[in-house]
Amino acid sequence: MSTTHEEIALAGPDGIPAVDLRDLIDAQLYMPFPFERNPHASEAAAGVDHWLSTWGLTDDPAVAAMISCTRPAELAAFNGPDMDSGLLQIAANQIAYQFVFDDRAEDIGRHSPGRLLPMLSESVAILRDGQPPTTPLGAALADLHRQVQERCTPAQAARWAWNSREYVHGLLYEAVAQAHPAPVESGLCRSIRSLIAGVEPFYPLCEAAQRCELAPEELHHPAMRRLSRLSADAAVWIPDLFSAVKEQRAGGMINLALAYRRTHRCSLPAAVTLAVRHINSTIREFEDLYGEVRPELSPSGIGYVEGMAGWIRGCYFWSRTVPRYADTLTAPAGL
Repeated sequence: MSTTHEEIALAGPDGIPAVDLRDLIDAQLYMPFPFERNPHASEAAAGVDHWLSTWGLTDDPAVAAMISCTRPAELAAFNGPDMDSGLLQIAANQIAYQFVFDDRAEDIGRHSPGRLLPMLSESVAILRDGQPPTTPLGAALADLHRQVQERCTPAQAARWAWNSREYVHGLLYEAVAQAHPAPVESGLCRSIRSLIAGVEPFYPLCEAAQRCELAPEELHHPAMRRLSRLSADAAVWIPDLFSAVKEQRAGGMINLALAYRRTHRCSLPAAVTLAVRHINSTIREFEDLYGEVRPELSPSGIGYVEGMAGWIRGCYFWSRTVPRYADTLTAPAGL
């Protein structure tokens, strides 16, 4: 793939030059899934505030400000427009929890990956062994685990816990990469990003939203596993486009756009364009594969895949306007 400035068009299909980085992303990103929003979004937002307060997570003004800027219930509402209010509340609580957990892990891990071990070990003990929590963050996770177990089937709850442990383990990889003096190349960055995406823990909730549990042969079919990987990658790479300015200023390493910038030694707008191309190919592969296998899927299987597609769509429409990524509007699109 060539990366010369002459061959990277920083304009939309109509040829109108993009003014800022958000314009550039909007003009070039392929998004076949239309905007939708759950009607219970406001109720879920109030529920998130109450839940975080109950466990003391927003006692810290910095955490409260972060939640205000990230709008977790809005992300849940965009991702799961058809979820009932109860399931939407669990998803919104989980998104809020993961933002708090991820930011805290990043703050601790950037100084020394080893300092993350108590925090990560507590989470694994809660998710794997049902051990009692020892911190407010652990208590929130234990309560979230309880909510999932009460709403989901045992198999779905087990998948949720497994995927959540994978996410927890991934944060240690991120901390090691952040602490390593050598820059992380794009392939390794994508591998680590898939571990810390935190998207796949939500897929059992997508399954729980269906009329019945998916049959094992459908859930574990190679095509379904591939759809899961494609959707999770696309869903997390899209926010990387909008967070690139923020992450660049903070010295972040695990970001798709910044990885392209390091690899190709190009400007941020050029790197974003390269990242968009990669995301577009991922979304198109998801769309094509879904079209091929859809006739063979059960109604619950179709709803499950639609939930995956919802995460691609939701992460895009949320990232465009969330205050957390407002820096995108201040970054020029020019080379």
